[in-house]
Amino acid sequence: MNQLTRDLLDSPGPLLLVPDAVLLPEGPADGYAVVVADGSFRAVGPAAEVARTHPGLDAVTLPGHLLMPGFVDAHHHLTQSFGSALAFGEPSEIFRRVWVPLEGALDEESAHAAAKLAALEALRGGFTTVTDAGTRADVDADVVASAARDAGIRCVLGLVCNDVAGDAATAAEDSTAAALESAEKHLARYDGDPLIHASLAVSIPEAATSTTLHRTARLAEEAGAIVQIHVNEHLAGVERSLVRHGLRPLEHLHSIGALGPQLLAAHATLLTPRELTLLADTGTAVSYNPVASAWKGNAVAPATAMAERGIRFGLGTDGTRGDGFRLADAAEFAQRIAYGLATGDSSCGAGWTWLEHATAGGADAVGLGARTGTVAEGLAADFLLVDITTPELALSRDVPWELVRRGNRDQITAVFVAGELRLWRGLPTGWDGPAFVRQAAELARAAVEKAPITRVHPTSTAARQGSTAR
Repeated sequence: MNQLTRDLLDSPGPLLLVPDAVLLPEGPADGYAVVVADGSFRAVGPAAEVARTHPGLDAVTLPGHLLMPGFVDAHHHLTQSFGSALAFGEPSEIFRRVWVPLEGALDEESAHAAAKLAALEALRGGFTTVTDAGTRADVDADVVASAARDAGIRCVLGLVCNDVAGDAATAAEDSTAAALESAEKHLARYDGDPLIHASLAVSIPEAATSTTLHRTARLAEEAGAIVQIHVNEHLAGVERSLVRHGLRPLEHLHSIGALGPQLLAAHATLLTPRELTLLADTGTAVSYNPVASAWKGNAVAPATAMAERGIRFGLGTDGTRGDGFRLADAAEFAQRIAYGLATGDSSCGAGWTWLEHATAGGADAVGLGARTGTVAEGLAADFLLVDITTPELALSRDVPWELVRRGNRDQITAVFVAGELRLWRGLPTGWDGPAFVRQAAELARAAVEKAPITRVHPTSTAARQGSTAR
């Protein structure tokens, strides 16, 4: 057991941290240290050298700990957290039956609580950045921004720019102009914000006109932001696109000039070889969401093939569960089951692939590669302290593989975002986490009762009782 205490880390001034090892892009480095100041890594290097160049700082030794980048959740819906227990085993396109009705039942108080609850779960799971694909709740996007700030997590905040309602084929009068005006205002709204990074979002390609899809791409490109779109996720969506455009969704986006480095394609589970080539050629990024595939999807995105072809991608929870280690494990495991077993691929990308795409690759995919995702001088000090003395990790001979296969949220001692201690041994700093969770649970019950949610399956307990009765 180590003697690390919270007061050693919860300091407003610069910190010289000396863990057992630092996880760098090339792998774990023993005997390294970092200096954290003004929200960023001021120095990263061999401990003796860093101490020599910063003589005014007292070293905080972190025995038994690995310092590693925080995880980046490349796809989330923060205001859907009240329905996270409703998604198990449901058929695809659950958004129509659960998420749209649930978010429609939220007011400002409940939307803020839902988003803050999701942010807290993410921090507990080692995520220092979450990428919100835009709320459908009838509230200002700043409600979600406020919740993220309150929790202390970095957030890429999407604004939904749909201009086609329901199953209509065209936009309502003036809705396109209104959507684009809102998009421009949203992109400018968070300039200089230390934690909130504006992005645009379209629910699915068919929810926006070609004009809006093209213009949002250009607006995001000009602003250095991203556009998030659920693409090629469900068979029904692919088929509707073929009927309407004669093209699959990703092909349709390419035909109107919406693909490119500014686009983050969420899910992308149903890809043809040609579509893989389109992604590679245009620099379009993907959020690979393996748990969502298992819980409510049609397929598993071919992420090992994406890695081999140099396609940019991160890992996303899609609001399923906020545990970065379990997400990395699911990313590898899903590839092994869907593709590796059939081909005898016993590596399926190896541990470093999934750690990289859960951190630096995810940051790049969501437009923050120059700001976070790596322990490097000048980047934001978004990092974790992971206890490597636990039974699961103490005998490791291959740290990246062990973190993927045997890492878990209970091994995270501390979470830092922008150089500030945000979570200590599973509890938030500066606010009462357990009290907030109790409050959020009450609001969640009221919202779920109010929302016209339709579930295909009963709860597991009810299903078991029904089976027993037969």
